[in-house]
Amino acid sequence: MKRRWIFATALFVILLCSGIAVALKIKNNEPVPEYIFTYAENQSDGYPTSMGAYYFADMVKERTDGRIRIVVYTSGKLGREADVITQMRYGGVDFARVSLSQVAEVAKNLNVLQMPYLYEDSEHMWAVLDGEIGDYFLDSVKDVQLCGLSWYDAGARNFYSTQKPIRTLEDLNGMKIRVQQSDLMIDMIECLGAIPVPLSYEEVYSALELENIDAAENNWPSYEDTDHYKVAPYYCEDEHTRVPEMQLCSIHTWNLLSDSDKEIIKQCAMESAEYERKVWNERVERSRQIAIDNGVRVTSLSHSEIVRFREKVQPVYEKYCSEYMDILNRILKQ
Repeated sequence: MKRRWIFATALFVILLCSGIAVALKIKNNEPVPEYIFTYAENQSDGYPTSMGAYYFADMVKERTDGRIRIVVYTSGKLGREADVITQMRYGGVDFARVSLSQVAEVAKNLNVLQMPYLYEDSEHMWAVLDGEIGDYFLDSVKDVQLCGLSWYDAGARNFYSTQKPIRTLEDLNGMKIRVQQSDLMIDMIECLGAIPVPLSYEEVYSALELENIDAAENNWPSYEDTDHYKVAPYYCEDEHTRVPEMQLCSIHTWNLLSDSDKEIIKQCAMESAEYERKVWNERVERSRQIAIDNGVRVTSLSHSEIVRFREKVQPVYEKYCSEYMDILNRILKQ
């Protein structure tokens, strides 16, 4: 059994290295890189976060004169986000872009940043993440063998439904709503008076179509890209959660680098984040318009309703963030 495991591991390494060589396409006149690193991304090539990853890799190559090359693997080729995080903690993957919610599974303090109805709007969130609080959380993941580089946008998650629009808290009462496999999201839906139905992402369309669920929640690009608007034509822009993405480096990889290379990579990560946010906003507007052009009816919550929704989810704050209420209050007041 041990010999079989060694053989399988060796075969994986050979295939991975072959893939890297093909992906790099090093020209005859180019110097051999000092470092060749892997980058894991679970979205397809044309998705904003993937575009940000390629932008980052290209800048690092340019600013290190080709000494550092980063090979981006999109569409989940290096595994699910949770698996990628595990690999990074042991040095198996060098860089990645992953959802904050997945990192929060190993770094519990990050739950603070994904509390429901925490931010007034996107400007509020970026004021937090691009400031002292955001820097603190990027640095904090060193405790779990990761190095936080920058924040990517993933928009706001909103409810969408099959039979009726959502305008008030009462509209959610008894509604069966699909949620991610997340205790926090399940608790949030229950606090709002609805029934959480954990389902894999691939099952949502058919569940909406067959009326096994009444609603789901996600951002505009995901709603449009999966054609969910065809079976759930009521979209409520309640923005219940804003879950940013983290661009990460394995601490094992980070420790290989010189101080000057660390500075280059950090700067490239920050600039790629600015680029990703730009293309994300463009994608949101395009997806929103496609949905509306296809008959989707958009509603939003009044300020007084937002207050009611926020009050209803306070038990979630107390359950997941009782140790971090000081930071939560700083965010709410910013």
